[in-house]
Amino acid sequence: MRLILDIALTHIAGRGRQSLVAIIGVAVGVGFSIAMAALMQGGQDDFVEQLIDTMPHVQITDEQRAARRQPAEAAFDVAEISGLRPRDDRRGIINPAAANAWLDAWVPGRFSQSLRTQGVVRYQGREAGASIIGIEPETERAISPIVGDFTQGGFSTLNEGGNNIVMGDRMAGKLGARLGDTVTAVSSSGLTRNFRITGLFHTGTTARDEGEAYMLLKNAQIVSERPNAVNDIRVKLDDPYAARDAAGRIEAELGYKAVSWQEANEAIMQAFVVRNVIMYAVVAAILLVAGFGIFNIVSTITHEKARDIAIMKSLGFSRSDMQRMFVIEGLAIGAAGSVAGWALGFALTYALASITFELDAGGQEMTELPIAWSAAHYAIASLFALGSAAVAGYLPARKAARLNPVDIIRGAT
Repeated sequence: MRLILDIALTHIAGRGRQSLVAIIGVAVGVGFSIAMAALMQGGQDDFVEQLIDTMPHVQITDEQRAARRQPAEAAFDVAEISGLRPRDDRRGIINPAAANAWLDAWVPGRFSQSLRTQGVVRYQGREAGASIIGIEPETERAISPIVGDFTQGGFSTLNEGGNNIVMGDRMAGKLGARLGDTVTAVSSSGLTRNFRITGLFHTGTTARDEGEAYMLLKNAQIVSERPNAVNDIRVKLDDPYAARDAAGRIEAELGYKAVSWQEANEAIMQAFVVRNVIMYAVVAAILLVAGFGIFNIVSTITHEKARDIAIMKSLGFSRSDMQRMFVIEGLAIGAAGSVAGWALGFALTYALASITFELDAGGQEMTELPIAWSAAHYAIASLFALGSAAVAGYLPARKAARLNPVDIIRGAT
């Protein structure tokens, strides 16, 4: 085996210029593959991180995935029920205190309960539709994504005494109201109550900044005429990727619909899978092109070294030895190109990571391209390169192994 390796390396060195070109081709393919994978994976990770940070990992509502089985369905073999609805629909999570106690006993993370209701906020003849959310400030601060987005005040101001409310700055601007002004909240049932603005937030998301207002849970229950009602529990887990299992356990125990962040964004997660398939298909295509350079060199060596092959076979080298020798030549070029490609890929990735942008969005903000540094990118690119090199070396090697040494020596080929 050592002799075969020495001969293979001698063949490569004998065509130094062509071998170098092939190595550079593989290196460029591996390097750009690594940089592209780092950029695309970084963008995906950054997007998923934003999803994880801006929404609950598990959201429990007072809905159910399927309608409850009615007594008539149990009594009769054939029963059709449609449009079933209580006369006064006052839905909510039954016994929320027990649900909170159960969650507190095992959930590895934090959670907060709230009451969400639709209403209108009025100020000096102007009004804006709003999602009025009743919260408990102590627990909300631990799970809410807008805690760091307050431009004035915060959730803690809701406990300062009196009826207080915090809202998006765009809603306040639409109403013409400012911090300290008193607005009127009108529930869907028509009940009105005055609240003082004690906080304004700006998330950059129009739906939130124009459409959300927060008040104490007890005040939301009074405004909506739903005493002690809770219709939403949001959970933040220590491990966000355990959300599916946690949601399944919660739904099985409580009976209410529990949606993980993966389920809520299932279409986006599927799009990421498709994008990754496309990315690695492009990587394979790049390295396949580089493999043609290896194929060309090994084929040329096979043609030029035909008499050497005949002599080696006449000295006792087997057909498998010939195949092994030329496959080693292809792999050697692929391995050298992979090592050089690692250096090029690292340099390109580092250059991409150092690019910064200046964005003016309510103030100057510096942001960088999202880059994922992963050894897996280097390993995958190298595997593709070595795979294409092995195939490029095997095809000429099979031809060389089939040569008849007698014909070669007589000059037949």
